[in-house]
Parts: sequence; C-alpha cells; structure tokens
Amino acid sequence: MEELRFAGLDAVIILSAYAVLMIVIGWLAGRGKKVGKSVSSYYLAGRDLGIITLFFTLFATQYSGNTVVGYAPQAYREGFSWLQSVPFFTLIIGIYLLFAPRLYAIAKKKKFVTPTDWISYRFNSKRVTILAILLMLWGLANYLLEQLVAIGHAVSGLTGGTIPYEIAVIGFIIVMLTYEWLGGMKAVAITDAVQGSLLFVGVILLLAGAFALTGGGLTDLTENIAAVDPERIGVPDLTTNINWISMILLTGFGAAVYPHAVQRIYSSRSERTLKRSLARMAWMPPFTAGFVLIIGIIGIQLYPGLSVPESEQLVGILANDVANLNTFFYWAMIILFGAIVGAIVSTADSVLLSFSSMISNDVYGKYINKSAPDERKVKVGKFVGVILVALLLWVAWNPPGTLFQIFVLKFEILVQVAPAFILGLYWKRLSSTAVFWGMLVGATIAGVMTLIGHETAFGIHGGVYGLAVNFMICVAGSLMVPTSQDYKRKVEKMTTIDAQQ
Repeated sequence: MEELRFAGLDAVIILSAYAVLMIVIGWLAGRGKKVGKSVSSYYLAGRDLGIITLFFTLFATQYSGNTVVGYAPQAYREGFSWLQSVPFFTLIIGIYLLFAPRLYAIAKKKKFVTPTDWISYRFNSKRVTILAILLMLWGLANYLLEQLVAIGHAVSGLTGGTIPYEIAVIGFIIVMLTYEWLGGMKAVAITDAVQGSLLFVGVILLLAGAFALTGGGLTDLTENIAAVDPERIGVPDLTTNINWISMILLTGFGAAVYPHAVQRIYSSRSERTLKRSLARMAWMPPFTAGFVLIIGIIGIQLYPGLSVPESEQLVGILANDVANLNTFFYWAMIILFGAIVGAIVSTADSVLLSFSSMISNDVYGKYINKSAPDERKVKVGKFVGVILVALLLWVAWNPPGTLFQIFVLKFEILVQVAPAFILGLYWKRLSSTAVFWGMLVGATIAGVMTLIGHETAFGIHGGVYGLAVNFMICVAGSLMVPTSQDYKRKVEKMTTIDAQQ
C-alpha cells in the first residue's frame, strides 16, 4: 500500500473547513429569530420544513455517515448475506407510510413537540408516558454513542491516525453543540441537506474508485472471492436466513419510531410535503445500502484476513488507496472525507436535539416544573444534553462493541414503543394498561437476553421476541378488559383524521 495521502495538513484543513461551514449554517439559521424562546421553533424548526429539506433530513436520519463507516465493515465480515441491509431500509419507509401521515395530522392539530406527546394524548396514563420516555431515551443515548464512536473511527481511519480518535470526537462534539445551540432544528435540517447530498456523491465516487483498484467488474470480483473465501459468497444457511427476517423486522419497526424521526414528521410544512418526501425516500435503499454493501464486498478481495478491529477501519483504508490513484480521485475522496464526518455529526446533533427536547418538555416540563416558560425548558434541555455527551464520551473511549453491535443494541429496547404508535393510531380498543405491560415485558425480554449474552436465539433477536410478546399482550390484554362505548367514541375522535381538520 502506498503512503497515505490524507495525513497531515490536508486533513486538518478539510475538517476545519467543514467545521466552520456547519457553525456558519447554525448562525445563519438562528440569526434574527427567537430560536431559543420557543420549544416549537427550537426543536421543530417552526413546523415549516419544505420537501427538499425534509427529504434530506429524513435521509440523514436513516443513512448517517455511520451507514458507510459501520455497514461496509459488516459487509466485509459477513459477505453477501449482508444484502439484508437493503430490504430493512426499505421496510422502514413502509412503516413510516403506515402511521406517519395520520400522526402528522393529529400532531399538527394538538401542537405535539416530542414523540411522547402523542403517547400522553392517546393513553392519558402517567406510567405509560414515563416508561415510553425511558425506552426512547435509552435508544437515543445508544444512538448518540454509536455516532460518537463513528466520528472517532471516521476521522482516525481517513487521516491514517494523524488526528487521533479522542481528539476527533471531542473536536466535533464542540462544533456540534455550537451550531445546534445557535440554530436548533433549523440548523440541523440544513446541515443534513448539505452533508446528505455530499455523502451520496462521495459514496458513488468511492465505489467507482474501489472498482478501479480491483481492475474488474462485479463478476470478476465474485469469482475472485469465491476462490479465496467461498463462505462469504455462498448461499446463507437457515439460521442466517432467519436472522435476516429478524433484523429486517427489528430495524424496520425500530427506525420508524426513532424519536428524532418522529419529530421530523411533526416538523413537516404539510401532509403533502411529508408524503412526497417519503415517496422519494423509498428509492434510496438500493443506492445507499446497496452501494455500501458492494464496497464491503470489494474490501474482501483487496484486504483479505482483516481482524474485527482492523475491519472497522475498512472505509478509511480504502479511501486512502483510492486517493492514491490520481488527482481526480484524490479530490473525490476529499469530498467523501468531509461528507462522512459531517453526516455523522449531523446525525449526532439530531439525536442530541431529540434527547434534549424530551428532557426539557417531557421530564422537566411535565413532571418537575409544569409552569416553566419555554425559554427555561430549552435551557434545561441544552444543559442536560451537555451532561449526556460528557458521560457518553467516557464510554466512547472504550466502546462496548463494534458499530454494528451498538446499532443493534439501541433497537432491542426502542422497538418496544412501536405498538403504542401503530396500534394506538388505528385500534380504538387498545388500552393503556395493555400498552404499559406490553412495553415493560417486551423491553425486559430484550434486556435480559442482551445482558446474559444471548442477543439472538435460533437467529431471532431478543428485541423481536420482545416485540412479538409486546403485540400479543397489547391485543389480548385490550380484548380481555371491558371497554365502554364512551371510551371508544373518545378514542375514535382522538385518532380520526377528519375529526382533527
């Protein structure tokens, strides 16, 4: 391998330019506006995201820079069986379309700010709301940890270690907090649009460069892998196939109820804007997850025998080798280099913003100081967000697993709130008691399986077992509890779109 070309002054200049750009965007987004005075303006961009901005912020939510940095190594380790990443991203859009338009119509009428505003409104139960808050905060904390680890790997790998992992994480956390505090959701959405478009272009160029390194097409690639490592190209066994289905369900339902994704539903300018953005999102899985899969497969041929820690640096190693091809690819990798880091930071700030909103509006505003003005709520959310980042920094120095393992861990628990949204929006008989016990038992099953080291059993994730039991408790429990006609009429009025218009 030739000497790395991204090391030294070039890397510092590139990263500094992206950092300054994001801070300028934050300043412009908040300039002349009372961003920190209202929870709606700060956390939901005034509910005025247009189709382009909404599309890209949804794109960045679903495909962060970690999709490139974390999924390519997973494809390297698993081979073609990682093809599952394409359908599980597709299912996420299907789940969105199942509940997002109806939720948006209700949220607009009732001025929801956080995901648990819906749960409080629908079930009118303090214990259901508190449990949902805890499960969502757990998912957000894990997701933020995932992004912090990804920032360190991306910068360290792409600069050949010139910028150390720890310095990378701390530096971009400061940048993230700065522009988020300046512009709130508006700044986050605009940076998402910038970084998302650059990331998409960068991935295409990385894929082109990777093929140039192999000197052949996809057919030659598969033939070479079949000769050296046939297991990664063979037909998956039964357990792997079952695990595919499990992963698709876990991710499809879990990612659709990301708290920051739900808040983007609330932030849409109109229901038509939301539907059009989601329709465009449906085309993206083959061109994002599919391209990243091929990049990981190419890595099997180019860098055989990498250990798990070494494979986590796969994208950085590949990008540096592509940069060594010629001047065009050098500048192409500069685009990718900044875009990956920027996209990861954009996702991290979305997660932190959502976490802060739930602390400020749901915990502080509903249970600690109900009379607090919006400005104080926003300040509390910012302060607690800084504390969370400090705690996660300590964990990020010694991450508990690979990026993919952290990715799965957040879904195991977060997915348990899905029935409260999907069933709650459509089934008027669903009771708060059944929802509470469904979430609690489902989360307990997933948590216990994770703690004892059995994240899967017979190829099925603990979170999927928990979700299945969760749905059964919700349905059976609601059918067993007598429901008055008044209650049914009340819920029907709450969940019928026509009643909100």
